[in-house]
Amino acid sequence: MVFCHMSLSPRIIALLLALLIAGLTMAFLAFVPGTTGSMLFVVGTSSFLLSFFLVMYTIDILVYREITKLYDAIRRLKVKDFSISRKSILKTGNPFKKLNDEIFVYVAKKQREIDELKRMEQFRREFLADVSHELKTPIFAAQGFIHTLIDGAVDDEFVRDKFLAKAARSLDGLDALVKDLVALSQLETGELRMHFERVDMRQLIEEIFEQLESLARARTTSLRLKAPQGPIWVKADRQRMTQVMINLIQNAVKYGNDNGRVIVALDEDGKKHIQVSVKDDGPGIPPEHLSRIFERFYRVEKSRSKEQGGTGLGLAIVKHILNAHKSKITVLSRLEKGTEFRFKLDKE
Repeated sequence: MVFCHMSLSPRIIALLLALLIAGLTMAFLAFVPGTTGSMLFVVGTSSFLLSFFLVMYTIDILVYREITKLYDAIRRLKVKDFSISRKSILKTGNPFKKLNDEIFVYVAKKQREIDELKRMEQFRREFLADVSHELKTPIFAAQGFIHTLIDGAVDDEFVRDKFLAKAARSLDGLDALVKDLVALSQLETGELRMHFERVDMRQLIEEIFEQLESLARARTTSLRLKAPQGPIWVKADRQRMTQVMINLIQNAVKYGNDNGRVIVALDEDGKKHIQVSVKDDGPGIPPEHLSRIFERFYRVEKSRSKEQGGTGLGLAIVKHILNAHKSKITVLSRLEKGTEFRFKLDKE
């Protein structure tokens, strides 16, 4: 191993070659009649020194100067994140290998960046297409109702009230979509700051149950909280955590079965965390959809989702809010057995 490492050093290479040349020269002269020991010594020393400096000079010309030129060329490119230095190259036993390794790492890094840019470009195109589609639906609906009224239906009181109510619902849906888009954009860019405080999760969930009581009653779905007695304090942004829980519980009611049950559980997870789970006994989510349900506008059943309302951004917003709480949401689902969302919050 020592020899392999030494053989990579230019000085060792020059030394070995010089010794070999001097040895061969002396061996050849030893067979010449009349050659004395003094002559052999002078010839051996001369050939050794000459060979050593000649080899070192050749290596310097062919290797180090060319590497220096290459390094200067790289520096002229102003590649700021090229983490190579002239000193580290020249000190290594095999400078070409060092340079090649550094360039390989750099190229691999740039390739990953290019792949990520391509992925983001594809995501941007899909997002713009989704936004355009989602915006067109309520706009065209409202336009249709209003133009029908303008064309004369306004004189019929029953039709007028009915169409105005439908137009208002379409515009309300458009308003909700724009608000969710703004909130999601602010969450992703970090503009929307979390205001952490001491929050009683039991009280927060009970208040949400009251808000969603009419929705649950319409689906004949029961809402149940499983938690230890007394307040359950966590460190969270109350407004954003309310948004998270409303989204999860509302989805459980909407997409669960009629006459179903939604259970929200709060459990201690060690000394530092509270685990929050929202579980329904609905039809479940097919396995092929589980990895994508937190994407913007992704719907498992598009037709049914449209009927149930919503902007298609709820779970994406939930994910980003929980990320801002240093938490990660997971989902467990089995067909015809229901779906469960889980995440953890820091105790307060």
